[in-house]
Amino acid sequence: MDRSLYIAMSGAKQTLLAQTANANNLANAQTTGFKSDFEQFRAMPVFGPGFPSRVYAMAERPGSDFGMGTIQTTDNDLDIAIKGEGWFAVEGKDGKEGYTRAGDLSITPEGRLLNGSGLAILGEGGPITIPPAEKIEIGNDGTISVIPLGDNQATLAVIDRIKMVKIDPSNLEKLNDGLMHTKDGAAQIASADITLVQGALEGSNVNAVSALVEMIELARNFELQIKAMKNADENSGIGAKLMQMA
Repeated sequence: MDRSLYIAMSGAKQTLLAQTANANNLANAQTTGFKSDFEQFRAMPVFGPGFPSRVYAMAERPGSDFGMGTIQTTDNDLDIAIKGEGWFAVEGKDGKEGYTRAGDLSITPEGRLLNGSGLAILGEGGPITIPPAEKIEIGNDGTISVIPLGDNQATLAVIDRIKMVKIDPSNLEKLNDGLMHTKDGAAQIASADITLVQGALEGSNVNAVSALVEMIELARNFELQIKAMKNADENSGIGAKLMQMA
């Protein structure tokens, strides 16, 4: 009796964890450059003294969906999107290099170039700093050019180039900071064959309809697990009464 109760209990717990991951995907359906997470269930034996006669359900995240989101035109000079493969290199809050597809840029009063999450965009020599300028242009290769404040069009000057990299998807993983990181921890070299578009943003690749359907399926699965726990408890009570009668 305890076996069925344990299986149902672990199944209900892991269903809630999967629901959390799915809810996070749905909550980021409008987040620039967001990549949805997969989740899956599998049965795992419980090891200990004696034979592994018990099993439990385990929810896990096998990876993320690296498919492209829809590129939408914004006509904002500080909005950029990568066409095809590639990632923007950013400085994470822990100081380590991370990777994202979010190109919703902004400039702080100090001139630091940040994305929508407040992370510094990396260039050829580290975080990019933009001097006071009349206009900013970002080329298809990531080159940043500015017209210095008070100068004319003829004084367009190149100040840096956004670091963009290509990474084998099998070497990528999403960590708790929401950024992609290399599994081997190796620093990546900037790639010269990545093209970006100025005045556009890549949207989330979350399919809201599929996420809603999955949410309903997980909710029903949770209800079934709870019902199985109640049945196991009722059967245990009936068995106890029969033993008392005997």
